[in-house]
Amino acid sequence: MPLNVREFAAMSLSTALLTAETASSELQRPPAITAIDLVDPELRPILEQIPPLDLGMDNLQMVRGAPFPPVLTPPAVQPQDRFIAGDEGNSKLRIVVLDPAPERTDKPAILHLHGGGLVVGKPEVAIPELQQLSAELGALIVSVDYRLAPEHPFPAGLDDAYATLRWLHQAAAELGVDRERIAVMGESAGAGLAAAVSLRARDRGEWPIRFQLLRYPMLDDRTALRLPPAHVGAFIWNAQSNAFGWTAVLGREPLMAEAPAEAVPARTVDLAGLPPTWIGVGTLDLFAQESLHFASRLIDAGVAVEMSVVPGAYHGFDTMVPQARISADFIASWKSALGRSLETD
Repeated sequence: MPLNVREFAAMSLSTALLTAETASSELQRPPAITAIDLVDPELRPILEQIPPLDLGMDNLQMVRGAPFPPVLTPPAVQPQDRFIAGDEGNSKLRIVVLDPAPERTDKPAILHLHGGGLVVGKPEVAIPELQQLSAELGALIVSVDYRLAPEHPFPAGLDDAYATLRWLHQAAAELGVDRERIAVMGESAGAGLAAAVSLRARDRGEWPIRFQLLRYPMLDDRTALRLPPAHVGAFIWNAQSNAFGWTAVLGREPLMAEAPAEAVPARTVDLAGLPPTWIGVGTLDLFAQESLHFASRLIDAGVAVEMSVVPGAYHGFDTMVPQARISADFIASWKSALGRSLETD
């Protein structure tokens, strides 16, 4: 049926208004933001040299074979390998000890746990940083060569870390360490393991810990079950690698309902009684939300917490680009917190 003049005019007006509205909205719509646009400018160049990595069984050995940074030469504090008795299943546990002043008898000490998703890494990955830290704080540092998944699933890594804490306390007189000034620290998976060590020490009423330092900690297996925003976890440690890491450690894929006791720090119901804590993470890190949530729960539990959330920072940014302004600020923050915690009362 042909349109009359009035109906044709109304349709033409509607079409014109719709076209104008669409054009206006297109002009006002902000341009799409990609993940790299959100990265701090000083942290961007190195990403061009690092291809995306989805960690899995097909490339695990290749990643494990990557070279470690060179050890700093003397007069830097030199690392020394020692072997101690671990728990059942690891009677010869390797640790790396850095002692800035062997003659001293009242040194603070730090138990260090390296990162690597609980599936890669050794103490050597962090030794140059630990050499500097040991000298700056006058602290004896022990870094643990804990067993890795999937060959050694939970609780192997935690058992090794806790055995080292026990040894550090029991050998304190020999090492010249003040038992009342022992902290735990770690990066990424190592930070999650440090939190698990603190929880086990609290629950067993053994081997007191003065402070825990958690740099972008891997705390919650349930993160592997949630789809993150596109810009979160886009660099260095992504959702697929995280799912692989947790699956390897747990011996099965993560489940929202439950996980083995002690395996996942974020699942612990009661966080009261943990040592004062420093937590740091970047806004683009896959672990940002779980770090924030853990810090909030520590606050609710009455634990003293200091937190640093760094805009435009991805996972491990401070070790990859330490000269960047935001990295320097981040490093200064955690070193200051750690140093204050180890001061004599």
